[in-house]
Order: sequence, then structure tokens, then C-alpha cells
Amino acid sequence: MPIDSAARIKNKLAIKRDYALAKAALKGDTKSFAVLMKLHKRRIEILGISFFKNTADTEDFVQEVFLRAYTKLSSFQGKSLFSTWLTRIAYNMAVNAVNRRKEYMPIADEDSLVAPDLSPEERQIRKTSLEAVRLAINELPERFAVCLDMYFFYDIPYADISEITGFPVNTIKSHIFRAKQILRDKLEEAHFDF
Repeated sequence: MPIDSAARIKNKLAIKRDYALAKAALKGDTKSFAVLMKLHKRRIEILGISFFKNTADTEDFVQEVFLRAYTKLSSFQGKSLFSTWLTRIAYNMAVNAVNRRKEYMPIADEDSLVAPDLSPEERQIRKTSLEAVRLAINELPERFAVCLDMYFFYDIPYADISEITGFPVNTIKSHIFRAKQILRDKLEEAHFDF
């Protein structure tokens, strides 16, 4: 049996298993949800440590993700892998948490700390360029946007992105390469020279 078919069969079985566990958990079976947590906890821990860089915040994050997943469990339809659904929740929560932390940074101007030798005009150009890049990323297909965002904005290594998304490392590299090509084209259309 080719590896591709074996992987597809494994995914189908995982979808059925996780959907059955989710349905049981929705009916009040806490043991079923505990099994889901055990099956997928490592992936969420890797995502957490990639974003927060410390164990305490990662542990809190993992608990919050599973609490959110439990409250949203009725939205899991079993059409895709539970790990994909859960990772999307975790990724969104991690990005929001990081963004909230930035809101509470010290009063010092973040741009001047990063590039103290830039003039105010140059800092504004840099800020506008980053905003244009963010907008262009939002228009990418989701699989490209997620990989690119984790790699460039959160410095998450290929291996960790692979673990988080379930894509092989070479697929991650391919998605990032393709995303950069699409971004370059979009930004050139918007007259940004990179």
C-alpha cells in the first residue's frame, strides 16, 4: 500500500475516532474529552512554547486552549482532523495573547528600540510597509498564511510548524516559498519595492 493511501486511511480513522470522542464529550462523558486532551496536548504545548518561550505561560495557554475547545466542542463537525480544528483555536488564541502583551509593553517607543537610528519618517515608512505585508498575508490561502505568519512573525522553526500543522517539513518550506512569491506579486502591484 503506498504511503499516501496509508496516511489517508490513518487520517480518516483519526477523524472518526476524534468525532466519536467529541460527541461523547458533548453528552457529558468527561473521560472522552480527557482522551482528546491526551491525544493532542503535545501539539498544543509545542505551539505554546513556540509563542511564549517559557513553561509557565505555556502551561496556562494549554489549559486555556482546552477550556475554549471544550466550550466550542459543538462546532467541531468531524469533517476534518480534530487536531486541525484544535490547532486553529490554539493558534488564534496565541496570536491574540501575544498581541495583548504588546499592548501592555513599556511606554518606550517599540520602533525606536528596534531601529533607534531611523528617522521618524523612516519608521513610518517601515510601519506602513509592515501593515501592507500583514494585509497581503491575510489575502493568502490559509495554509500559506499560517505557515508564513508563524515562521516570519513569531520565529517558529520549520520543525515546530510541521508539528503544529501536521504538514511535513518540506511542505512547510514549499508553502512559505509559494507564499513569498504571491506576496511579492501582491506588493509589487501595490507599488511596494521589496
